[in-house]
Amino acid sequence: MSMRLILPVVVVLAACDAAFAQPPPPGPMSPGGALRAEGDIPGAIAAFEKRYREDPGDRKILLELAGALSINRRLDDCFRYLAISVALEPTVAPLIDPDLVTARDDERWAAFEHGLVARINAKPDPPIKDVVFARELWKMAAWDQAFFQEVGIAARKTGMKSSVVEALWRLKFLVQQRNQRELEVLVEQKGWPRAGQVGKEAALGAYLVVMHSEDGAQKKYLPAIKAVCEAGELPWVRYANMYDRSLFNDNLPQRYGTHTRFDEQTKSEELYPLEDASRVDEWRKEVGLPPLQKALAPPAGR
Repeated sequence: MSMRLILPVVVVLAACDAAFAQPPPPGPMSPGGALRAEGDIPGAIAAFEKRYREDPGDRKILLELAGALSINRRLDDCFRYLAISVALEPTVAPLIDPDLVTARDDERWAAFEHGLVARINAKPDPPIKDVVFARELWKMAAWDQAFFQEVGIAARKTGMKSSVVEALWRLKFLVQQRNQRELEVLVEQKGWPRAGQVGKEAALGAYLVVMHSEDGAQKKYLPAIKAVCEAGELPWVRYANMYDRSLFNDNLPQRYGTHTRFDEQTKSEELYPLEDASRVDEWRKEVGLPPLQKALAPPAGR
């Protein structure tokens, strides 16, 4: 079953959860970001460099510039701007950035990551206690997110069913299979990752890998997801999305109404069938979601 048919768009979660070949999200976007979103990487680099010259302290632009340089394989410049970015603010953002998967293959990545983690952990109570575990999860998170923008670009320019889109989805499927195999081994060894153990970003990476799996992984790990939601480490909406995705993969109606699917005939999204329309709002309320009709309503002004 193709993962491109099911779209969690009812609620906004992470970028990847709503990124399945959709247009760039509404809202303000820098000139470089707009060019990146359309696949013009040289143009994006030029725009990001211009913005950096105007405001050398903008860490977000620095990271976006490094990502575009990674895609363009200008790795010397990529690592130079990465170093400037993390010197301004040491965060794990570069370690989960999908645009940096090319830079990850460079021999300099390990030293960059080691130095960044050391700075993040330079506290009396370091936030990343199991660095080895976290490092693997960061890598999975970055690869999980990789190429979603490219799928969207190709779909908008060549059509959802073009050979280009099909090839990109095949690549995404192979990446997902690799991620899932690696995660299963890690979870068998260490248990489900907790935010207090690996940091919230790495823990979320494990969730996303399972969310994008297609062979029963959601059902297998639902108890673990429920446990972390009960502990307050993930919002309950994450559990609802995972629960509904597991039903979809079994060709069953969803419970919480968190997913739509693309209708090839109407060329539009439609709500995936519900388990019980009379109870959906009751179930949604239990996990902190608004009534379904309110969630489906278009944003004001659109």
